[in-house]
Amino acid sequence: MTISEQITKDLETALVGVTAKLKEDFGQIRGNRPSPDMIQNIRINLYDQQLTIRELGSLSVLPPRTIQITVWDPGAISAVMKAIDDAHLGLSTNNDGNTIRATLSPLGDERRDEMTKLVKKISEASRIQIRARREDAVKKLKDSENRKEITEDDAFKGKEKIQKTIDKANGEVELMVNNKLNELGE
Repeated sequence: MTISEQITKDLETALVGVTAKLKEDFGQIRGNRPSPDMIQNIRINLYDQQLTIRELGSLSVLPPRTIQITVWDPGAISAVMKAIDDAHLGLSTNNDGNTIRATLSPLGDERRDEMTKLVKKISEASRIQIRARREDAVKKLKDSENRKEITEDDAFKGKEKIQKTIDKANGEVELMVNNKLNELGE
């Protein structure tokens, strides 16, 4: 593997981390559609352990605005409901036996505007990280060229590969932003 290929591979790995973090951040932003991502990582202190809702039961979506949590331990139902209520996600909870239904109320216009601004702010932070990664990769490429470890042609080809990688990551970010904004607009 050449130096420029290694730099590009390192960049791709870093960008996967950036886009994964953005996806995780967007999953926690409440839209007008319910998603198990909204609640699955809420922590609950149960039996002297910190557990997530995902570890206590199965989650599914009941259209149009309900998340169903089937809790495996009936003793955990009240703790799960309290944790969801304490998270202030706009969900109202009720249960029937081992099943909890968390219903999402529709977003108001002000709240939708706040969420839209938050999506744009988070996505811009990701774009800044992507630009910083590109600058690092190009700098490494230039340093290698200056030390005569790679030729000028290799450096040029490496820059083209870096730009293609950056364009791909920016495209993924743009797609995630558009999907989230569409979800907020529903």
